[in-house]
Amino acid sequence: MGTSGDVGASGARSARGLTLSSHADNRRRRPSGEPPPLPRNLGRSGRFWLIMVAYLTSVAIGVIVFAPFQRLFEHWDTEQLRWVVALRTRWLTDVMKLVNVLTSVWTIRVLRWGTILVLVIFRRWRHLLVFLGAMLAAEALTAGLALYIGRQRPLGVEILAGWRGYSMPSQPLASLSVTLIGMAYALVPHGALRHYAKWAIGIVLGVALIARIYLAVDQPTSAGFGAVFGIAVGLIAFRWFAPNDIFPVSYRRGKAAHLDVGGRRGRAIEQAVREQLGLSVLEVKPVGLEGSGGSTPLRMRIAATEDEPERYVFAKLYAKSHVRADRWYKLGRQVMYGALEDETPFQSVRRFVEYEDYTLRLLYDDGFPSPKPYGIVEISPEREYMIVMEFFDGAIEIGDAEIDDGVIEQGIQMIRHLWDAGLAHRDVKPANLMVRGGELKLIDVFFVQVRPSPWRQAVDLANMMLVLGLRTDADRVYASALRSFSPQEVGEAFAAARGVASPTQLRVSLKHDGRDLLARFRALAPDYPPVAIQRWSPRRVILAVEMGVAAFLLVGFLISNWTVFA
Repeated sequence: MGTSGDVGASGARSARGLTLSSHADNRRRRPSGEPPPLPRNLGRSGRFWLIMVAYLTSVAIGVIVFAPFQRLFEHWDTEQLRWVVALRTRWLTDVMKLVNVLTSVWTIRVLRWGTILVLVIFRRWRHLLVFLGAMLAAEALTAGLALYIGRQRPLGVEILAGWRGYSMPSQPLASLSVTLIGMAYALVPHGALRHYAKWAIGIVLGVALIARIYLAVDQPTSAGFGAVFGIAVGLIAFRWFAPNDIFPVSYRRGKAAHLDVGGRRGRAIEQAVREQLGLSVLEVKPVGLEGSGGSTPLRMRIAATEDEPERYVFAKLYAKSHVRADRWYKLGRQVMYGALEDETPFQSVRRFVEYEDYTLRLLYDDGFPSPKPYGIVEISPEREYMIVMEFFDGAIEIGDAEIDDGVIEQGIQMIRHLWDAGLAHRDVKPANLMVRGGELKLIDVFFVQVRPSPWRQAVDLANMMLVLGLRTDADRVYASALRSFSPQEVGEAFAAARGVASPTQLRVSLKHDGRDLLARFRALAPDYPPVAIQRWSPRRVILAVEMGVAAFLLVGFLISNWTVFA
């Protein structure tokens, strides 16, 4: 009976494998040198401003090295200033002095601290870090260049405003321009609003530049260099470290892990799936965002083929931001709780998605009711990948489903199967258990661990029983568990399931349920010594000390550069 079933399952999976391979004719290999579906670039404006900075820097070096070149620029700047000075009138001077307030320390302070406050309120930490980094980089580089070039203020004309330091490049204009560009990219959503904001910034900087030249505080080349330099630093910082495709500016509630799948990325996804899997995508739609914090889950509608009708597939989009978040998450967990489980960070997004593809195939091949894998899709090399799998159409989350003793038994048997196979799911929660036609399905296998610790296996059992108890009651679930596990194993499970051992969604659901299911299960199970969560090790102590020292140095650095913001 068992042999016949195994052969039947093997034959069915072989047939499914042949169906999948029938799409091979539609696939296309990207030739060497051809850009990927979603190439990474600074954009035309980013390249333009980078070229401008390189050009002006080379000119400044040329002025320093070659005396004739220096005399030529000084003569040109002096002639322009004398022409401007001849246009001075009392009322125009008053206007220009008022405009020059834009480059004052107090104006820039208000703009910077206001931006920081907004970013903190909306918890957009990535934009905040890039904004701070751009400010510090611009201030440090302009101060260094000014000292290196050592250009004096305009000679032979009356200076009508206060100044300090050397004039090349203009530090006030650089500070204002990097601040305004940073505000545009950190606060204004991508699209028409940001386009208009850039035009407004151009007008403000143009007026400020004219005022500085009119008041003879800066030479034309010094003012122009300062404005261009600040724009370039701000624009390149945000285009490179906080690209809109990955970190969009949005004031709607949502997790930062969820990427925008419209526009360029949406078209890139369709192209990549078509070329790499041979499937024609008709629609891409985010789904289940509230239950996912480490990826962007998607439901894609696939066009009908000769072998299969139109259908849906499920996909998870991963980016470098998810790898960084996973790295910091694991570091924080190790410092706070010790090495509870496999906390080794991934070094690249490619390894990130490869691991989930491996665990997905491992469970599917071992007969688990998990999604059929379709493969990995490269969206942008080393930056964005997507894993595609079967979509359980018509299935609903167990937290919204009516379940009977059959579903309870399937959940318990699922954990038994994991134990026998030497695996642990590590993320058993309502969002990862689906019910379709009375059958329980297991999804989101990214955290699956091979040969886990007994503690990790025990926690899986407790979490499954708690999830099932939320939809029924503890006594029914406990009675079912005793048919597959000993009372001592159940007691161990609830001795291990403490605090962070259970996923956040499950802990929140238990709190809102009103019944103390955890206490009830512990009362039903035999007494078992509490399993400690905190585990100390030399590595944990060293990491904690390193993080404390790093935080201390960061605070000291910010204090030493307080003049940038204060």
